[in-house]
Amino acid sequence: MADPQANAPIVPDAQFNAALPPLSGDINAPLEPMSTMATTQPQTQTIPAPQTATPLPTTPLPTTPLPSAQTAQPLATGEAIGPVDPEDPQLAQPLTPLSNFDSTPLQTAADPKGERAPDIRYDMEVRGLADLNLDDEFKGLSSLREGKGKAANATQVSARAREDEQLAIRLMKSLGYYDATAVSTLQREQQGEGEAGRLKVVLTATPGRLYRLSSITVNAQATTPPDLVRSNLPLKVGDPIEAARIQGAEANVSLVLPQRGYPFVKVGDRDILLEDQGPEPVGAYTLPVDTGPRSAFGKLTTTGDQVFDLNHLNVFPRFDEGELYDSRLTDDLRNALVATGLFNGVAVEPKRTGRINPDGTEAIDLQVTQTKGPARTLSGEGGYSTGQGVRLQGSFTNRNAFKPEGALIASIIAGTQEQGLSGTFRRSNAGRRDRTFQVIASASHQNYDAFDAFIGTVAFRWSYDSTPIWQKKFTYAFGGELTGTNESVYDFTRGERVRGTYGIAAIPGQVVFDQSNDLLNPTRGYRLKLNLSPETSVRGAVRPYARTMVEGTFYYPFNDSLVIAGRARAGAIFGIDRNDLAPSRRYYGGGGGSVRGYGFQRLGPFDPQGNPVGGRSLNEFALEARYRFGNFGIVPFVDAGNSYESTLPTGKDLRFGAGVGGRFYTNFGPLRVDVATPLNPRPGDGKVALYISIGQAF
Repeated sequence: MADPQANAPIVPDAQFNAALPPLSGDINAPLEPMSTMATTQPQTQTIPAPQTATPLPTTPLPTTPLPSAQTAQPLATGEAIGPVDPEDPQLAQPLTPLSNFDSTPLQTAADPKGERAPDIRYDMEVRGLADLNLDDEFKGLSSLREGKGKAANATQVSARAREDEQLAIRLMKSLGYYDATAVSTLQREQQGEGEAGRLKVVLTATPGRLYRLSSITVNAQATTPPDLVRSNLPLKVGDPIEAARIQGAEANVSLVLPQRGYPFVKVGDRDILLEDQGPEPVGAYTLPVDTGPRSAFGKLTTTGDQVFDLNHLNVFPRFDEGELYDSRLTDDLRNALVATGLFNGVAVEPKRTGRINPDGTEAIDLQVTQTKGPARTLSGEGGYSTGQGVRLQGSFTNRNAFKPEGALIASIIAGTQEQGLSGTFRRSNAGRRDRTFQVIASASHQNYDAFDAFIGTVAFRWSYDSTPIWQKKFTYAFGGELTGTNESVYDFTRGERVRGTYGIAAIPGQVVFDQSNDLLNPTRGYRLKLNLSPETSVRGAVRPYARTMVEGTFYYPFNDSLVIAGRARAGAIFGIDRNDLAPSRRYYGGGGGSVRGYGFQRLGPFDPQGNPVGGRSLNEFALEARYRFGNFGIVPFVDAGNSYESTLPTGKDLRFGAGVGGRFYTNFGPLRVDVATPLNPRPGDGKVALYISIGQAF
C-alpha cells in the first residue's frame, strides 16, 4: 500500500508563502532601501526525504564556505564593504611593465633554436576534370598549384585543398553539372624507414548529372520583326545549361538589337528554375528584356571643347537622318573623328528626343562630346637600300592650322643620294569624308647613277582614299603638276653626258580596285591599280606623251601562318622618243620596290659609260611566301623584271633575283629587312643587295 506522505510537497505551501517578502499592489511605489533588505544567511534546513523502499539519508548536504568567507552579518548604515581577499596571492601583484616584458618566442623540441620551421612539401593529383576539359582552367586558378608544392604546415595545405574543392565545383556547375561534388584527401607518401614522406593531395571531382534547358521564355516588348529578340538568342531546348553558352547568347542580344534599331535595349537578370525529380535534370530559363523604343537617326549635337563645329561634324556620318538606327554606324562616326588626330577624347552617345517619325520610330540624336587634343606633331622615317643609300625624312605637321582640318606640312629629306624640301597644304575630309585636297611645292636634288637632277615642282591633287577604319573597294586620285628640272642626260649623238632643262606639265590620275582584307598587311584578296598621266615636255619643242602603269597583286592564305603573295606590273610611255624624255620621267627597274637583288634603277639599257639611261617600258613580277610566327616573320621571295627602250615591254631578257627577308610586325605596319642576290647578273652587278624599310614590298 502506497505511503500517503509520498505525494506530499517538500516545502509546505504555508511555509513557502511565509518566506516571501510582502508585495505592494502599487506598481509605482518606490523600491525598498537597501539597508532594510535582509542580508543574513538562511539557516540550513533539513528537507524530509520521501518514503521509499530504500529511504535516502536525511542528513543535509554539506555547505563548505569559501576560504575567506565569514558569516554574513547585516551591514550598518553607511558601512563600507571591505575588499575581498584574492583566491591566489599572485593575482594581487601588479602587472609587469611592458618595457621589461620578455618577447622571446617559445622554443619547442621541433624548433630548438627559435628558427622558422621548414616548409613542408606536397604533390597534388586531380581526378574527374580531364573528361570535362576543365584541367587547364582548373590549373590556372588552383590555390594548390599557386603554392608551387610548398606550405608552412599541413593546415595550410588543407585550407588550399578546400578552396580547390570549391573551385572544382564552380567549374563543373559552369558546364551545367549542378549536382557536382568535390572531395580532397591528404595522404603521406611512403619513404625510407624513419623518414617523413611528402604530403599528397588527391582531389576527386564528381560532376553528377548534366542539366539541360527544358524551356526558353523571353519577356520583352513587341519588336519589328516580331521574333527579333528570340531569333538573336542562340539557345534551344536541350542545350546544356553552360554559363558561357548562356552569357554569350545574352551578349548577342545586347549586341544585335542596337544594330537593328534598338539603341537602349537592356537585358535583365535571367532566372533558371532547376528541376531534378524527373528522369533527366532540367532547367526552365526565363529572360526579361527591355527593348526600349525602335529608333532612327536624328541630328548631331555637340558639347565640350569644340574642335569641329556642327557643319564639319556632319561631313563624317555614313548615315542619313531618318535611317534606322545602327550602332555600327555610330561606332564608325566615333572612329572617324578619332582618326583625325585632333582629339584627346571623343564620345558619341544616342539621346532620346521624344520626336516620333511618320514610320513610328523615335528620332534619336547623337551627342558628340569633344575634348581637344594637340594638333602639332613631329615625325620621321628612314630606310636603306643598295644603290639608293640612306634616306631619312622628317616632317612637322599642324593638322588644324586652317580650320577645319587644314593641315600645313613641312618636310625635309636628307639622304646620301637625295636631298629636298617641301611644303604641303592639305585639307582632309574636304566637303566629303575621306576626300582630300592638297597643294604641294617642293625642291629636291637627286643624284643617282641614272641621272643627276635639280627638280622643282608645284602640284595639286584631289583624292578619295582608303583609311585603316574604312578600306574602300574603289578609290581614285587626280590632279595637275608643273615641274621644272635640270638634269644630266647622256647625248648619244655627242657621246657624252650633258645637262638639259625640261619643263613638264602633267595631269596624273589613278584608280584602284581593292578586294584585299587589310590596307597595311593584306593576307587574302587582290588589288588592281591603273595610273595614267597625260604629259607635255618642253625642251626646245613641245612634245606631248602619256605615261601609263597597270599593276595587280594577289594574296592567298595557305594556312593561318603562311600567305602566298604575288605581283605583276607593266608600264609604257607613248608618243615620245626616249631621248626626248627627261631622265627622271623614264622607267627603271631594280631596287627594294622593284626587282630585289639589283641596285636601285640598275635594270634597263645602259650608256657606253656603264650608267643606266632608263626606258619607255617596264615589266616586273614577284612571288613571296610570308610565314609569320607571333610578331615576327620570314619571307623567301623571287623577283623578275627589266626595263626596255621600246614603247611596250617585250618580256625578253628578264633578270631574276631571289632572297629572304625578315619582318617585325608593329601596329603601324611591318618593319622589313630583305637580303637578295641576282640569279643571272650582268657584269658590274653586285652579289648581295640589302633593303630596309617600313611596309611590305607590295
